[in-house]
Amino acid sequence: QLQLVESGGGLVQPGGSLRLSCAASGFTRDYYAIGWFRQAPGKEREGVSCISSSGGSTNYADSVRGRFTISRDNAKNTVYLQMNSLKPEDTAVYYCAADRTIAIPTLVQDEYDYWGRGTQVTVSS
Repeated sequence: QLQLVESGGGLVQPGGSLRLSCAASGFTRDYYAIGWFRQAPGKEREGVSCISSSGGSTNYADSVRGRFTISRDNAKNTVYLQMNSLKPEDTAVYYCAADRTIAIPTLVQDEYDYWGRGTQVTVSS
């Protein structure tokens, strides 16, 4: 079993930055594709960004492209989401998810088997 733990959320002013971390533990011998998703109050969960197991391929939702950057350090079993120029509409619970079989990173939630419990991000003045 693979366990995922998100951290780095918090309260930030509009225009500010946060870096989220997704730490994997358990059966980490194989590298996993990782996706970041978010769910705002009263809204459906949506894909934000994803990265292949090697880190060589990434994808972003249009709403965050150019502001967010996903990266990974496989030696630390950790994936990061650097979020810059944050907007109030970025407020949500952010989740990371993992899957061993995904070859091309995807923002389709059903493709992921393992999920963390989420970290709250609030963008407000």
